[in-house]
Amino acid sequence: MLRFLTAGESHGPCLMSIVEGVPAGLPLTPGDINRDLRRRQGGYGRSGRMEIERDEVAILSGISAGRTIGAPVALRIENAGRSGSGERVSVPRPGHADLAGAVKYNLDDLRLVAERASARETAARVAAGAIARRLLLEFGVAVGSYVAEIGGVVADIPDLPLVRLWELAEAADVRCPVSEAAEAMRRRIDEARAAGDSVGGVFVVAASGVPVGLGSHVHWDRRLDGRLAQALLSIPAVKGLEIGPAFENARLLGTRVQDEIFPEAGGLGGSPDVLSTLAPPLRRSGFVRRTNRAGGIEGGISNGQPIVLRAAMKPIPTTVTPLRSVDLATGKAAMTEYLRSDVCAVPAAAVVGEAMVAWVLADALLEKLGGDHIEEMKARWK
Repeated sequence: MLRFLTAGESHGPCLMSIVEGVPAGLPLTPGDINRDLRRRQGGYGRSGRMEIERDEVAILSGISAGRTIGAPVALRIENAGRSGSGERVSVPRPGHADLAGAVKYNLDDLRLVAERASARETAARVAAGAIARRLLLEFGVAVGSYVAEIGGVVADIPDLPLVRLWELAEAADVRCPVSEAAEAMRRRIDEARAAGDSVGGVFVVAASGVPVGLGSHVHWDRRLDGRLAQALLSIPAVKGLEIGPAFENARLLGTRVQDEIFPEAGGLGGSPDVLSTLAPPLRRSGFVRRTNRAGGIEGGISNGQPIVLRAAMKPIPTTVTPLRSVDLATGKAAMTEYLRSDVCAVPAAAVVGEAMVAWVLADALLEKLGGDHIEEMKARWK
């Protein structure tokens, strides 16, 4: 079983992750993690803090000669440009954890909530997720993402192989694979910035090469769809999730939303692009599907199709334009004060989503195969 914990605050000295359960023998370098840390910091609409920080990881334990040793892996990411303790904050910002967290923990300084609730914590998650991604890579499972919508601008995503969509998204600063929509998204972000506002959107995380049999139908907490949903909905500001075209499916008749099963690869017209997204056991099984409306999961179990998840992210609640609130120190009405923040973080959230999906899939794969060493896992995989 894989698990990780993070520690640290937004303006503290550092963030940390402790990752437990990684099998021994997995090749791992700081570069494997730094790549995703850099991707998380990119994206049009980010705040000035991204100009100050260049996140890099220090691997403190669990590695020898570039390979894991089966012990916990400790990771540290320094916080650059910290502003110190600052003044006590007593006006909670609507949409943040400020008020609920202060009441829950009996705190009279809202900074003590905001510092930990900050999305800055997701850098530590991305570091842990990069290890999971590296493990999945050993078994041919790939995870990627793209942005489908920002601020009401909806991209018409072409019917292309996942890998190609990911490549196009990687080349765009809004992570949208459609150039015309990407330009419209940038304009929408600029409009929100000029108005002192923020925008949200929708991102898609997908995984290809996932084998049949991850997760289980026998208990609620082992269902793969439930585990993935919890992981993605734990990302700050993510408020909605669908697996496959779930909301579209809800409006259709049952005979139109099931992924019918065909006896041979010829049922797909022999398309190499579609076949390349399938896990090797499914390509060899003698049956295929022409559609993937289930999003790669049936009965809480991966079915060998690509896993496709769409996440909705609300606009960031910290805005230049103040919002009405109450000063907890006086009990009187007050207006929020602006703190440095992004106008849009949907592209960055997509990268965090990749990390969380990779983590759940790696955990489910290790649960399926078992093994204390990577070669033991590979033998069982074969």
